[in-house]
Amino acid sequence: MRIALFVTCLADTLFPEAGKATTVLLERLGHEVEFPAAQTCCGQMHVNTGYARAALPLVRRYAEVFEDFDVIVVPSGSCTGSIRHQHAMVARRCGDEALAARAEAVAARTYELSQLLVDVLGVEDVGAYYPHRVTYHPTCHSLRLLRAGDRPLRLLRQVRGIDLVELPDAEVCCGFGGTFAVKNADTSTAMLADKMRSVLATRAEVCTAGDSSCLMHIGGGLSRLRAGTRTVHLAEILAATPDTP
Repeated sequence: MRIALFVTCLADTLFPEAGKATTVLLERLGHEVEFPAAQTCCGQMHVNTGYARAALPLVRRYAEVFEDFDVIVVPSGSCTGSIRHQHAMVARRCGDEALAARAEAVAARTYELSQLLVDVLGVEDVGAYYPHRVTYHPTCHSLRLLRAGDRPLRLLRQVRGIDLVELPDAEVCCGFGGTFAVKNADTSTAMLADKMRSVLATRAEVCTAGDSSCLMHIGGGLSRLRAGTRTVHLAEILAATPDTP
């Protein structure tokens, strides 16, 4: 099975450890992961901001780069949601039915990390070791768009050494929402305050999630509070072993 990594813009530019951890984890499980260097943005930001036609070249590029792979793994529920639910729609709205068909075919083989592990590879115990108190934030796109459900939690429960604590009001949005945080900054800030209150109530050392964007938002707020709680991508926890620094 040929597995490709779609690393996403945020991981590429700001949070490379998420992409590296995804690769380390899958290779530890016996799979070779390829990284097509020609990959670019999924176009989610363009579509969500109302520039669907500007996203069309990005939809075409994604199909061209990844259509020869059996599986594409993405360390982001948000970007996976965009690929699965926006790419074909964008192509059709722009009158390119042939591209829409290609986009649908590639999207069907594109998986968020926890879905790939549980649904495709059939594994919940990935051999991880992470001796920290952790709480999990289910991001909106993974929860509502991808229907990832409890897959991330099932993976976390199998991590050795972890003290996994339930996050109060877990399903409430953290307030990021991409450009929403820019266009509606006051509302976003208020939602973040509620989320941080819930995180701090757990007394967790680490807040984890499957999206670097939400972790960036939550982590930024926590760092300004000097709360002592840090954010770590789900992939980094699952890739951790007793030998991890």
